[in-house]
Amino acid sequence: MRDLDLTTLRLFVTVCETRNIARAGEQASIVGSAISKRLAALEDTVGTPLLLRRRRGVVPTPAGETLLEHARAMLASADQIERDMAAYAAGVKGQVRILATASAIAESLADDVAAFLTDPAHRDIQIDIEERVSSGVLRGLKEGSASVGICWDNADLEGLHTHPWRSDHLAVVTPKAHPLARHKTLRLAQALGYEQVSLPPSSAVRIMLQRAAARTGQSIKYRVVVATFEAALRVVRAGLAISVLPVELAQPYAAAFGLAIIPLTDPWAQRRFAICVRDEATLSTAARLLVAHLARCGEPQP
Repeated sequence: MRDLDLTTLRLFVTVCETRNIARAGEQASIVGSAISKRLAALEDTVGTPLLLRRRRGVVPTPAGETLLEHARAMLASADQIERDMAAYAAGVKGQVRILATASAIAESLADDVAAFLTDPAHRDIQIDIEERVSSGVLRGLKEGSASVGICWDNADLEGLHTHPWRSDHLAVVTPKAHPLARHKTLRLAQALGYEQVSLPPSSAVRIMLQRAAARTGQSIKYRVVVATFEAALRVVRAGLAISVLPVELAQPYAAAFGLAIIPLTDPWAQRRFAICVRDEATLSTAARLLVAHLARCGEPQP
């Protein structure tokens, strides 16, 4: 089959929507006979009738209905290509609001966004990042208060379009002189006998740990509750409690704070984050470019 002509497909869609070749010609500023000639050539190309001629107009055949669906998708893609290329040529302008969990922000999100904004083509894009717990990220996306969200992929992502982003690994963090520091790896159950410093009750890490402890028939003893990961590490440094935190967050502080970081071997300790959007088709050009960039950042490195 020869290549399909987009102009002819656009005329075919207009004829199907108006059910009338003459009215389609008025909308497209082209005479009806020229449209008829193009449609006849299209039927010859696909090898089957696409329209049924009736006294008061035309209707698509079953084959025509199928082609109509494909044509709309092809034309939408072509229009999107045109917008994207125009955006690159002129420099994209826009504002993108991201809702993200504290883990995502503290680990790599700021670096990934900074890399995106250093591209000269993105100089007129503004990005706002707001910290929320996972449930707040999802609620904000569904309510339309932000176009992009990043949270733990074990959250309820039903109804959203997602892309994998980065991952982290939870570990027990202790002072170097702590009895647990001699271990190379640990299971959470081995750390439950010690008091811990925790993030707020609504944080994803705390919820995960409480569920995991409950499955062992034990509970977590909290001595201190803090608002940030850095505050938790400072409490550990002071010797007041141990903590369970992502390795990627704790590692930069290990030498300065005199900390031991012991990875957990529990299967749930390896966490994966997801980039979430409510509807990719309605994203602005700036938001789509950002999502594509973040998705590339999350791809495994060779």
